[in-house]
Amino acid sequence: MNQTIEDVIAFVKENDVQFIRLAFCDLFGLYKNISIMPEELADAFEKGVSIDGHAIRGFRQAVKSDLLLVPDPATLSILPWRPGPGRVIRFYCDIRNPDHSGFLFDSRSVLKNLIRRSENNGYVCQVGAECEFYLFKTDENGDPIETPLDQGGYMDISPLDKGENIRREICLSLKEMGLKPEASHHEQGPGQNEIDFRFSDALTCADHFLTFKSVVKAIAMRNGLFASFMPKPIPDAPGNGMHVNLSLCRNGMNAFSRTSDHLTAVAEHFIAGILTRIPEITVFLNPLINSYDRLGVFEAPRYVSWSHQNRSQLIRIPAAAGEKVRMELRSPDPSLNPYLAFALILAAGLDGIENEMTLPPPVDLDLLSPSCQADSLAALPSSLGEAIELAKSSSFVRSVIGSELLSVYLAEKEAEEAAFRKSESPEAFYRARYFEKL
Repeated sequence: MNQTIEDVIAFVKENDVQFIRLAFCDLFGLYKNISIMPEELADAFEKGVSIDGHAIRGFRQAVKSDLLLVPDPATLSILPWRPGPGRVIRFYCDIRNPDHSGFLFDSRSVLKNLIRRSENNGYVCQVGAECEFYLFKTDENGDPIETPLDQGGYMDISPLDKGENIRREICLSLKEMGLKPEASHHEQGPGQNEIDFRFSDALTCADHFLTFKSVVKAIAMRNGLFASFMPKPIPDAPGNGMHVNLSLCRNGMNAFSRTSDHLTAVAEHFIAGILTRIPEITVFLNPLINSYDRLGVFEAPRYVSWSHQNRSQLIRIPAAAGEKVRMELRSPDPSLNPYLAFALILAAGLDGIENEMTLPPPVDLDLLSPSCQADSLAALPSSLGEAIELAKSSSFVRSVIGSELLSVYLAEKEAEEAAFRKSESPEAFYRARYFEKL
């Protein structure tokens, strides 16, 4: 939906809305919300709803803890799985200081700023996400256990695929909420699933990604299961990727569109910018220690390279023509903050265009083959610690998200790595820190 404040107030009155959720995410992509009653909505739009920023990881100190949530009326969505009577709706919110100035650590606003920069250059970024997740069984208390729902493989059908009814329920719920899932199927891992989405603008895609994760978890729980977006929940199985498809529109036309086998100059510069900056921004695309267990195995990339169609590459150009020509970035995983991730990816691409960066030749090799010789290629960071150090020294990242946000984000990541080093075992750390929370 794309509503004004007046439209929203009328909708609430006319559609028996009894409960309103105001949603946002912290610096690390963790979905949060507060609920208000319908009679409070007008004040929420005008004055905001106060929250304790000190209680949100990475937001504020206790001495200045107050923040305001101001709902974005364009993000009105009905939650179809909530019980009646009375409807439940949800908005995503902008986060503001008590004087209504913008909050420095509001990652949604960071992405908005990059979108404005892109539009000022004449480009609208189109983003489509392909997100994977695992379904696990639960015990008699409803707590997750490390037993996947099934032993199905890529695109298997029932009875090997036991998740088809849950995927259908997820897709229908998302459609009711205004999202546009395009395809769904069983993925390679046991109990692993994938749902893909139609292209939208970057802000809408980021909002929808958070919605998608919350819907998947809600539907799984309703079916007595646990959905995990942990990058590598099963050591010897494929990890969960969050492939990001991107293209640019200029004057309503796809700037990546081509009439031959060659990419357009705009596409080449954009991709070159992302390849140049990807090591510096990896801590935001792969933000967990567990993220680096995924990279370089099965079809997850390890090297900074690109090619046409080749799924072993960091960036591949899918077989498509006309308006569907796009690039696919294959390193991100679903534990990321989508607003920060999309902002940095878009900024890297724009940097490539503005500086007319040269795209290196494609690498037409199977980089995941043990016999492949790839010593000449630059590699992605191999650990969270390495990714932290690259971001820490990056003037590019600092220019996009600001020094203060970068400092707070990296301090939290360094603390996470220190806690990992002190843990009894990687498995115990992953179970306590990631498995049950992602």
